Order: sequence, then structure tokens, then C-alpha cells
Amino acid sequence: MRERFADSDSFSRIRPKGGARRGRRNERFDDVEPEYFFPESFTESFSEEDAEPTTPAGDGPPEGDRWSTWDQSTPTEKGPEPRPDWVVTELAAVDTELGIVKTGKEADVFLLERAVPGTGRRTLMAAKRYRDAQHRMFHRDSGYLEGRQHKESRISRAMAKRTSFGKEAIAGQWAAAEFTALCRLWEAGVAVPYPVQITGTEILMEFVGDEHGVAARRLAQYAAEEVDVEDLWDQLGRSLSVLARQGYAHGDLSAYNTLVHEGRLVIIDVPQIVDVIANPRGRSFLERDVRNIGAWFVSRGLPESSVDTLVDTLAFDARLD
Repeated sequence: MRERFADSDSFSRIRPKGGARRGRRNERFDDVEPEYFFPESFTESFSEEDAEPTTPAGDGPPEGDRWSTWDQSTPTEKGPEPRPDWVVTELAAVDTELGIVKTGKEADVFLLERAVPGTGRRTLMAAKRYRDAQHRMFHRDSGYLEGRQHKESRISRAMAKRTSFGKEAIAGQWAAAEFTALCRLWEAGVAVPYPVQITGTEILMEFVGDEHGVAARRLAQYAAEEVDVEDLWDQLGRSLSVLARQGYAHGDLSAYNTLVHEGRLVIIDVPQIVDVIANPRGRSFLERDVRNIGAWFVSRGLPESSVDTLVDTLAFDARLD
């Protein structure tokens, strides 16, 4: 099966699963660190027992790598309803890992097939797993930890000292923050992958690519003649406008964390969304997002004035002006 999954220019080669796969769980405002959004429900419930993943009791599936984890997520840990038809919720389903889609400093993304054996019920998902304490490099931790304390002082101390348990707590909060953000943005109408479920530090979400496992390319990898630059700019503006009207900015937007699939622009990597109303530097974060990704569009023929116009429009949408 894995031979069907081709390479994609947008990510590192999708590699077959192997021994260590389960063990790895240019900017104008570089000096500014955002204040991050994290749901209280996660920080209040995280405990030391959560630092070590558990394996459900019982025999493994007759095929695949594991039984579906759908029943391991609570209702609030599953994507918003109504769910897309492609979401497989049957408990008889099994998950098969097909390789690595992308590696990162904080998380790795795997290609996962969830299918019901003996039927044609099958879907591909992206499994984003925040990395373990030995391999994680959270380059945005400082912005997260500043001004944020856990109600249990021992967890706050562990996070501040970056102990192994503290890093697990941070990883769990990053995962929970991204899942919560994806749910909120999807419901609002922002073009983001549909969030299927979260279990621990693993988020399962819509795989942006084709049915053969070829992942969508990043916006940064397209030449002007390969895409409709103006249409993509319009799509981006609509999503950012919805985001701004909700009172948020992406916080780390660039041509490297947006995908283009069959002409559709999709925004990814959203654990650090910024509350631009509560944050006194909110307008700066909003402007940074637009100018960072706007540089790609300007280099491919978009008038620079369009970037300035979008900054002003989003500031108005967010009621900052």
C-alpha cells in the first residue's frame, strides 16, 4: 500500500514507517513575542499521569497499526458538528500509519489511513504529534510561558525549569491550543484543515492532498505562472478577515504555513493565534502576518499597495482602528 504514496515537493519525502516512528511524538517584527491562546480546560486537567501515554487494553487489530482512537476522545476532543462525510467514526476502524509527511521543531506530521476492514470506508488524515521531551525544541515557549501559570504550582515549576514532565505539559498545552483554535476557526469559516480529534499530544486532522497521499504544496513553492495570484490573495483576505472579526491574528503566518490544493488556499499551524483585542500589540501581530505572507504575493506581481490595504481592512475588521 505504501508504494502508492508519492513524494510531494511541499514536504520531506513521505517515508515508510520504521522503528523509531512511535517514539517521536525574514520578518519585520522578529523582536516581538505574541501572547498565546490556550484553553483553560486543558491546563486545569493536566496531571503528571498524563505525561506518559497509555496503551488501551486488549488485543490489537487483525490489520493496521492500532484500533481507531475515536472512542478515546471525549465529545469536546472531537471536531465540530456537522462533521464532513469523510470522517470515519466507526469503532471497527483501524489506523495504519503510512509514513512521515513533514518534520518540524515542535511536532511531526504523519500520514494516517483510517479504514473499516472489509468495506470501502476509508479516509486519509494528517496526524500531528508534538514531539517528546528529548527531541522537542519549542522556539515559542517563552511567549507562551510569560504571564501564564498553571493552577498547580508544581506543574508551573516543571514547565519553567523544562523538566521532562514540564516539557510534556507544554506539549500537551500546545496540542490542545491548536485543536481548540482549529475548531474555532473551522466553525467561523476560516480555510483551515478540519480537526477530527485530539488524544493526548496527537491531533488528527484533514489531510490536505489527494486520495493517493500526495500532500499539497506550500504556497512558498509556487511560481507566479503556476497559480492565480489574485485569486489566492482574495482567498487569503477572506480568511484573514473572518479571523480578524473573531478578534484574532494567526501570529506566525507566512508562505510556508499555507498550502494550495487544487486552487484552494489552506492555512495551517495555528497553535499560537493571538488575541489582537486583549494584546496591546495586537495590531503589530496582525500587520506582521499580512506583510510576511504579502511578500510572497508582491514578489509574484501583486501591487504593494494591496498589502497596505489589507492591513488597514483587517485592523478595521478587528475594531483596532
